[in-house]
Amino acid sequence: MSPQPLRLLLLTALLLSLAACGKKAEPPPAPPPPEVGVIVAKAGAVPLTRELVGRLAATRTAEVRARVPGIVERRLYIEGSDVKAGQPLFEIDPAPLRAALNAREAALGQARANATNADAKAKRYQDLAARGVIARQDLDDAVATQRTSAAGVRQAQADLEAARLSLGYAAVTAPIAGRAGRALVTEGALVGQGEVTPLTVVEQIDPIYVDFSQSAAEVSDLRRAQADGKLKLAAADQIEVQLFLPDGSAYGQSGTLSFSDLAVDPATGAMSLRATFPNADRTLLPGMFVKLRLTQGELEKAFLVPQKSIQRDPKGAFLLVVGADGKVQSKHVELGELRGSDWVVKSGLADGDQVIVSGLQKAQPDKPAKAVPQEQLDKAPAAAPAAAPKA
Repeated sequence: MSPQPLRLLLLTALLLSLAACGKKAEPPPAPPPPEVGVIVAKAGAVPLTRELVGRLAATRTAEVRARVPGIVERRLYIEGSDVKAGQPLFEIDPAPLRAALNAREAALGQARANATNADAKAKRYQDLAARGVIARQDLDDAVATQRTSAAGVRQAQADLEAARLSLGYAAVTAPIAGRAGRALVTEGALVGQGEVTPLTVVEQIDPIYVDFSQSAAEVSDLRRAQADGKLKLAAADQIEVQLFLPDGSAYGQSGTLSFSDLAVDPATGAMSLRATFPNADRTLLPGMFVKLRLTQGELEKAFLVPQKSIQRDPKGAFLLVVGADGKVQSKHVELGELRGSDWVVKSGLADGDQVIVSGLQKAQPDKPAKAVPQEQLDKAPAAAPAAAPKA
């Protein structure tokens, strides 16, 4: 190649490089704001519930005792079975008691005979005294004997009634209807000798009680919230109580609050409470520990937000929301109870706030974010497989 065309080529290349150096480098385009899933906060009345632990107890408990001394001849019930009030449970040997009754009947007959003789004698002495045949002292003695005999008859009648009662107590009956426990004595045992001997226990378990306690400080907070107008408490007889069995399953029937102590236990700082539950099928047994859920009222204005949207820092719980300007904001909130997968938010949120529930790792306070309804994001994966067959 001749020198002239070569110089021309070099000069052209030099001019092109100078033109390129003269242009400013343009910055890369800014990335789009991250996409986050949001729900719109809506205030509403939220039932106020509390979960507590309680213990089941019989509504009535009666100790069956021997009321007369004697030897137990038979047990008349099946241990652990339901019995009716007045149903015989044990039989004490009635022979000595029947003999005592016969003796009392004989004593009453003798007392009545003595009273009849004393009456006749008193009447006869009254006639003789009217004619002046006997001394006044003899008449007074006859009348006194008449009165003593009449008192003896009444005493014999009382002794006979007591003997009849004792003979009736030979059949030991259930004082209340309920479930009879194990027998505390066996046949041949001597009972009631010098003291009242317990034979078994009968417990009424339909309905059944659940005894539990609630912190006095928590009760004070509830009343304070009610005074501030944030909470509407239910009346004691309208508080709904749900029960959960030891295996975690819910009991099929709800109960009612039937007792609330007026004093606080100084040892525990709690108030004693009691709920009553129907127990027709005898599923609930005294002594069992169970969980309770009390619906004590409702919060007038509260929010339900997914548990995953709550974050924490040294100041407490907070949420991330997308503001009207499209930027992420941090809001500290006051939490209530955890209900299933949702937290109850008492304060800190406002109606219409767009709460971020997904894409939290991409959201930064004071930075822009694209708010997309979480329902729309949840439906997107389901729609993708439907379009796949067309490919």
